[in-house]
Amino acid sequence: MSPHRVAVLALDGVLPLDLGIPARVFNEARTADGTRLYSVRTCSLGGGPVRTHEDFAIVVDHDESLLRTADTVVIATQEPTEHLLATGTLPADLAAALASVRPRARVVSLCTSAFLLAAAGLLDGRRATTHWTLCDTFARTFPAVEVDPDVLFVDNGRVLTSAGGAAGIDLCLHLVRRDHGAAVAAAAARRCVAAPWREGGQAQFIEHLVPRDTDRSTSATRQWALERLAEPLTLEDMARHAHMSVRTFTRRFRGEAGISPLKWLAQRRLAHARLLLESTDLTVARIAAACGFGDPVTLRKQFHAHVGLSPVAYRRAHHAPQPAADRGAQGAGPVPGAPAAT
Repeated sequence: MSPHRVAVLALDGVLPLDLGIPARVFNEARTADGTRLYSVRTCSLGGGPVRTHEDFAIVVDHDESLLRTADTVVIATQEPTEHLLATGTLPADLAAALASVRPRARVVSLCTSAFLLAAAGLLDGRRATTHWTLCDTFARTFPAVEVDPDVLFVDNGRVLTSAGGAAGIDLCLHLVRRDHGAAVAAAAARRCVAAPWREGGQAQFIEHLVPRDTDRSTSATRQWALERLAEPLTLEDMARHAHMSVRTFTRRFRGEAGISPLKWLAQRRLAHARLLLESTDLTVARIAAACGFGDPVTLRKQFHAHVGLSPVAYRRAHHAPQPAADRGAQGAGPVPGAPAAT
């Protein structure tokens, strides 16, 4: 199988850290024998050197013709120019380069490069995000775009946008997960020493400081909950384990994780269900029970809402073993891969 071709477009003003994110993440996505699943190359307009946002320039080996054959095009972060903010339009050479991207290729913006996608008309009528400090400006400049300032990234299928900084890592890992499953994405994240799963709907930034008193952190309760995903945990259960009131626990949890406790729990259950669908032959009923959804109907609803596929279609798409003959949700023996429960 040929590797998925990723072209990263670097423009003047590019942020060096963000420019390196796609290659760093995608090059760590590999098969079991170590074969890379993506081929990442960087290009510029005209193939010339690119002046970065910092005090140095970079040299690339390819020009914009690379975009014509790419399976995924990533526009690295660069701040919108005064011309773009004033007119909402792109320079002719950049507009022509983006117009050359194949109709079926994915187009991804990191952070403020969402302005470029919007100016190219790729976000009209779509939901999108960018760095939270510029979301109001983005909305004023491109009123045809539905701007969401409260998420890490937005996946519209072919066109994807991310928030600032580390959210680019989250989006690239999301694409690896979408292409090759949770296990490959988790392995890539481990090699990058990055969080393997931050759902796109998680808040962009944390308003409350992390508590200085680590004894009052909610991290131990998060680990405790992860080991009990099959159980019908409630907010009260989690607060009780943390020895806090529900109100204090919720406030501290959101301050540390940037998300509410119950939404975090639902995301972790869904992530574990995806992993079991990919890596085991368990029936959907047993996976639903192992992940705390209770029954297959609830699991199917969650998958349709958050993944856009049924559990069976997701399993088929990710080449997991076909489920064994349905033994019912109460099949004998422990569930492989399920968290320990006491």
